Order: sequence, then structure tokens, then C-alpha cells
Amino acid sequence: MRKLLAIWLGKILTIVGKTVGKKSSSSPGAYALKICPDLVKCLEKCVSKGIIVTCGTNGKTTTNNLMASALEAKGYKVICNKLGANMLSGIATTVLQEMSIFGKLKADYACLEIDEAYTPIVFDYVKPDVMVITNLFRDQLDRYGEIDITSDIIKRAIKKVPNLKLVLNGDDPLCVQFGREKNVKAYYYGISEKVLPQLDDTKEGRFCPVCGEEQKYNYYHYSQLGDFYCPSCGFKRPEIDFEVKNVSLDTPMKFTINNQPMVINYKGFYNIYNLIAVYGALNVLGEKTDDFAKLLTGYKPQIGRMQEYKFNKPVILSLSKNPAGFNQAIATVNTDKRKKDIIIAINDKANDGRDVSWLWDVDFDKIADENLNTLTTTGIRVYDISLRFKYSDIKVDRMTQDMADAITKCLETDSEVVYVLVNYTALYSTEAVLKKLGGEA
Repeated sequence: MRKLLAIWLGKILTIVGKTVGKKSSSSPGAYALKICPDLVKCLEKCVSKGIIVTCGTNGKTTTNNLMASALEAKGYKVICNKLGANMLSGIATTVLQEMSIFGKLKADYACLEIDEAYTPIVFDYVKPDVMVITNLFRDQLDRYGEIDITSDIIKRAIKKVPNLKLVLNGDDPLCVQFGREKNVKAYYYGISEKVLPQLDDTKEGRFCPVCGEEQKYNYYHYSQLGDFYCPSCGFKRPEIDFEVKNVSLDTPMKFTINNQPMVINYKGFYNIYNLIAVYGALNVLGEKTDDFAKLLTGYKPQIGRMQEYKFNKPVILSLSKNPAGFNQAIATVNTDKRKKDIIIAINDKANDGRDVSWLWDVDFDKIADENLNTLTTTGIRVYDISLRFKYSDIKVDRMTQDMADAITKCLETDSEVVYVLVNYTALYSTEAVLKKLGGEA
């Protein structure tokens, strides 16, 4: 009876949320769990073929949703927390939405994005068959602390699931270390050639996670991702099971995965990692991938993943919430040779992390390329981000806390495209502004 009461309450709250215009991605589940704490345990009985969880600092929402889309394209029924509500309450909300009012639920697969800090909690209720770990970067320092703390949390979660299959970013030493855990079977994906021009020295994950000595690289892509090795203990990039080569970053992007040609109409080098993570997980699940590119044609990116809105000129919205993410967003923006306006919004709400010192670790110097027309700063911490640009001798043309004004002013310039880079809590409010102004996604 408690389970039914939880289901009915959750469904009522979901309906109420939709009525008042809220997404209700977590709160219905939070209230339902107060009545029935074991609500999500039903997934193991209701899912017939497998449960796949995805965690990591960057790319987990895209990877998780790509996975679900590919499996749906194969004709499977998939449960997925597509809105990115990745704590236990968000997963519970997803389960509630898929259940009948009598508690019936049936699916082939469950694809679940999980917040790194919540993996041990979720794994008390859900025992996945496959776990994908995309990368580990510094993020929300006041919540997570340094990367080694996040690593320890994930290790605790892994220990709770015997014989877990791990699909790991083989270019990230912080991910590769999880393959050394007992009672796991690890598979690795990676990009096996130097693609990007020479970058500055890596700033994150500099030291070997095994012995603590400084690592060396034959080449690296960004942050700590690349062909790494430790000259002290011998820890190194593993043999790669799902290997990308022959990369072209033109639009559309072209590359091969295990010698299979891919032509993908996505932007951003980092998206290659998201794609091969999905490819690898599908193979580990025993699913055929000879039609992989075709499986992805129906995928619609979530809000803020280089999402384009149509005005008199395109406005492109991108979520960037930590140094690694911002650096990759800037790199992607710089591949666009059109005359462009850039808006950067920084908030410091709880979900963003109150500590914004990470702004000083972003390579904002690279934003001032020859195609930059105007730069606008906005958000709760508008003065902090503006100060950051001042120290890089980069002119900020406008400072405002009104996103609608910022976008409107950019639409009136002679630029060809507008890029809006926002951190987490600025994302949905910016989406609302773009829609109110008449933009079509």
C-alpha cells in the first residue's frame, strides 16, 4: 500500500508541476521516497535486458541520452532520466513517470545518469550491469572538494556491485584507475592520435593516481586526457578496446571507431568522447553497432548542448560549468570563423557551487580571437567574470544582469552569430528568455 500511495502522490505532483509550468524532474520523486524509500529497487525486476549508469564530470547527460536514443532506435523500451535529474529523487521521478497507477513497469533497458557524489547512495537501490565513466575534472569545489575525493566516492560505489562492467575513458588516468578495482571487468575507449594543436600544459590530473608522481604524455588532447604514462610506477594508458582515429573536426565531423567510418553532424571535439562511450557501452551490452551512425540520427540534444535558436541570426546556447567544460566550449566557438558576439553568464547558486574561484583556471584569454565582435557579461556574478576579463586585458563591451537585454543588444549588432555560454542555473532561465524573445530551437 505504501508503494501505491507513493506512486499516486508522485503522479499528482508531476501533473501539478506541469500545470504551473515546472519541469518537476526531482520533487515528485523526493516526496514519493519519503513514503516508500525502496521505490527505485523495482528497476532490477522490471528491466529485462540491462541497467546502464553514466557518471563523470562532463558529458554524462549527453552520453546517457545518446545511449537511450540509440537503444530506442533499435526498438527497445528504455527508461531514462533525460532531463538530467541525477540524484536518487530524480531517478525516482523517472520511475514514477514510467509506472502505471497500479505500479506496473516494464522495459528492456534503463539508462540512468547519476551524480558522482550520489553513486554510493543510488547503488544501494540499483545494481547496474554496466557503468560508464566519462571523465573526472574539478567541479563545484565547495561541494565535491578536489578530484581525489570524487574518485574515492566512485570507488565506494563500485565496490557495492560485484562483477560490474566498466566502460572507461582510457585517455583519462583518473578514469583508468577504476579498472584496477577488484571484481570489475573494464573496457576502455579513447582517441589514438593527436588531433588538436599544441595546448598549454595540462592543469588537472597532473599526478599519477597510483603512486603520486608527475605523469608524462606522448600527446594530450585537453586537461589530463591523452596518451599518458607514469615514468615512476609504469601506470599508463591501457590497450584501447574502442578506438577513434582519422579525426576531422570539420562540419560534419568525421572519424573512425575501430576502423568503422563515422560522419556525425555534431560540434565540439569533446562530443567524440561522448559518442565512443556510447559505442563502447552498446558493444559491452552485446548490441550490434554496425549501424551506429544511423542509430544516432533521431537524437535531439538536450538544452544547452550547442543548441541553436533561430532569430535574424543564429543564437547558440552552451552549458559550461567548470574549467574543462569552458575551455572546450571556447575552443568550439573559435572554430566558427563567422563574426560573433559572445555572452557569458555566471551564477553562484547552490547547484552551481558557491565558490567561483574556478573562473581563474579557464583560458578566457583565448576568447578574444579575430572574429570576436562584442563580449557581454551577465549573471549573478557578473562583476566577478568581468574582473576576470580585465586581468586578461580583454574588453567587456556590456555588463548587465538582464539576459533578455544582453541577447536583444547582440541581435542588433552586425555580427553573424551569437554564442551564449552559461553555467548550470543560468541554463533554463536563458532558455526561457530565448523562447520569450521568439527564438525557435
